[in-house]
Amino acid sequence: MSISVKKRRKPAITMGIEANRRLSNLAMAIEERMPEIADALLQELDRARLVPDAKLPDKVVRLGSTVEFATNGDQPRRITLVMPAEADIAQGRISIATPIGVALIGLSEGQSMTAHARDGRENLLTVMKVSAPQPAEAG
Repeated sequence: MSISVKKRRKPAITMGIEANRRLSNLAMAIEERMPEIADALLQELDRARLVPDAKLPDKVVRLGSTVEFATNGDQPRRITLVMPAEADIAQGRISIATPIGVALIGLSEGQSMTAHARDGRENLLTVMKVSAPQPAEAG
């Protein structure tokens, strides 16, 4: 018998203190235009274990990370997680202000999280590999 995606417990996530502040400001800024995303992002920020940014392990997804992840066990996909103004789907630069971005933030390699697509479908995202951002990308 398989477990419903809805019944999955959210994994523990870790986030840098400064990144948490920055993303909290973003969530407040998009609250009127994208209330569902803002609410989901704030929920993730609230439950994250905070550490000094310099002590965040390299294998934790953060802004600027390049992430290889599988959706529902399909072929892995590779993206870089960025702020909305830097997003470019053709370049594989996915905004944090998307269901996928919210689901991936703070996860470590091997962890899985449910992402609720805009059409209502649920997808299980599993992080396969995380490459830490270069200093200029973490901006």
